[in-house]
Amino acid sequence: MKKAWMSWSSGKDSAFALYELSRQPDIRTVGLLTTVNETHERVAMHAVRDELLARQADELGLPLHRVKIPHGCSDELYASRMREAVAAAVKAGVTHMAFGDLFLEDIKTYRETMLASTPIQPLFPLWKRPTQDLAIEMIAAGQKAIITCVDPKKLPAHFAGREFDRSFLADLPPGVDPCGENGEFHSFVYDSPGFKRAIPVRVGEVVGREGFVFADLKISSTAGA
Repeated sequence: MKKAWMSWSSGKDSAFALYELSRQPDIRTVGLLTTVNETHERVAMHAVRDELLARQADELGLPLHRVKIPHGCSDELYASRMREAVAAAVKAGVTHMAFGDLFLEDIKTYRETMLASTPIQPLFPLWKRPTQDLAIEMIAAGQKAIITCVDPKKLPAHFAGREFDRSFLADLPPGVDPCGENGEFHSFVYDSPGFKRAIPVRVGEVVGREGFVFADLKISSTAGA
């Protein structure tokens, strides 16, 4: 039996990749690995609060392994922290690391290079799947997500805070990847196959910062109602 950690961004691609892994009888996912900005206590790039990240892990029933990096982390420090995380995975008996990458060859090559000197093998459950079809499949499977980060150079700012649904896909401007694989947007999954319960969230303040637009998500005050 293969033992895998899922490289977990808190967004839709990693969540759906995890779902695909769950349907493979020879793989058992035993943990989530997430890069967290230790300065702001949020998921790197997605800007999701750490409490929401922890809630995802709870709903999935999986241990969460945080790679903490400072704001403005250098490439060298990032690589060092990731090597430490991979070493911990090896010690825990992990045989595979899964990623939600879709078609960016340079990112895939980086992942493979990072793991090349270790016993851990990379897995790419969603690799090269047509992203329009994949986006629709995610929604049809019951995955629910909110857009937490938008690059306004690629997608209008008003998309921040929207639900990732068919209406969202229909409204995307021409040239924008339906899964945001070119960095157009990032998301937070509040329900997905494998979750015990949906996470009740609400959209708070939407702000521009360092060239991006972020929608702050919080646990809804109606939780449990």
